[in-house]
This record gives sequence, C-alpha cells and structure tokens, in this order.
Amino acid sequence: MPDALLALSLPLVSVRVGQPETLTAAGPAPRAWTSAIRKAEITGPVWLDGLNLTGDLQADQKNHGGPDQALCVYPGAHYPFWSTQLSQPMLPGSFGENLTLAGDATEHDVCLGDIFRLGEALVQVSQPRSPCYKLGLRWQTPLLPKWLQDSGRTGWYMRVLQPGYVAPTDALELVERPYPAWPLTLVNSVKYEQRENLALAAELLACPALGGQWRRKMQGRVAGTAPLYDDANRLEGPAAT
Repeated sequence: MPDALLALSLPLVSVRVGQPETLTAAGPAPRAWTSAIRKAEITGPVWLDGLNLTGDLQADQKNHGGPDQALCVYPGAHYPFWSTQLSQPMLPGSFGENLTLAGDATEHDVCLGDIFRLGEALVQVSQPRSPCYKLGLRWQTPLLPKWLQDSGRTGWYMRVLQPGYVAPTDALELVERPYPAWPLTLVNSVKYEQRENLALAAELLACPALGGQWRRKMQGRVAGTAPLYDDANRLEGPAAT
C-alpha cells in the first residue's frame, strides 16, 4: 500500500450507543414506531465486540445489526449540507450513527474492505448504509431517506475483525486497503444509479468484503430473481406499495 494511504486517519467527533425505544411520529395520523436511532454520547472507553458497542442494540434485527453492521459510521463533513437542506442544525448523531467522523473524509475516500485500527479494535468496511424510513420519522421529513440515498451521503457499516476498547479520542487508522477499485461512491452507484448494469453487479458480488445484506441483493439481480427497483418498503415503511 502507498505510504499516503497508510497515513489515512479519520478522527472521531463522537461515539454513541442507543437502546430501542417506542416513539410517536407527529402528524394528522400519529404513528408509533420503535428504534434505537436516538443514541447517547459516550465520553470514555467502551467495549466493541463482534456485534455491538456495549450499550448499543438494534430494534429491527431482521434488517439491522449482525456481524456486518456492528458499527454505523457517518461523515461529519455531510452535516452542513443537511443543516441547510432541513433548515435546522443537524448535529453529530442525528442519523443514528455510532461513530461520527471529523474532517473532510466521505464515501469518496473510503473503500469496501478497508481495514482500520480503532483503539484496541480492528474493523473493516462491509457495505454502505441503506437509509430507511425511520430517519424520515425521526426528523418528520418523509423524503429524507431517499435524499440520503440519491445524494450518496449514506455513511457505511463496519464489521469487527478484532474486539477491543474504543474511545471518542481514537481515530480510524487505515492499515490495509485490499480492494482499492471499490470506493463506496462506486458501490452506492452500482446499487442505486447503475441498477441495470448486471456485469458491474457481478463484479461487486465477487468482492469478498461485501456484507451479506448487499451480497443477497446483488445475487438476486445477477440471477434475475430480484427486482431492480425494490426500495419502497425500506424508504417509506412497511405500508408502502
């Protein structure tokens, strides 16, 4: 790996954990929903195992959580954009992430399969985040999940290769980039912008680092057993048609 890549360091703004809670969305037809999206900031070291930071849990464990989604990461560089888009201050943790990054790094700078040292732990980028309707409920903006998806400002998930203690004063320090051909901007493009490019989907499917959730999507596309446009339930909620 070139020395410049070895020097890639992504400092943290905050580390957060949350437990599922039942919330009520405002509006003419109030809707109860359960999520751990409102996460509290951790001020000291916290243990990271193969599934979660201690104190963190997912409400919908069918679509969230598991080894490929042990950590949710969001670039702090995106927050000024969202503050303008939503006409209100959007602060670290606003998207339910565990780690908010400082600096200018975004999905453009991180590749699928990148391995980082984080405190005592070793973690690997597994897949971009697929934003869901609960983000829209939290901010009373139903189109917000689609805006994240269409803008490419999705953030990403990481799996844990080596458990250990992590702290807000740590940084994600790149130690290996095995798949430099797959920046997360391209991975997102394969799923959302180049849906009909099945050859590219097959190339992404062949990447060993791809997380299980996205792997199943690409398998379905390549095999012709899954629709290319299947985002409605995730973006709008279970009642979407």
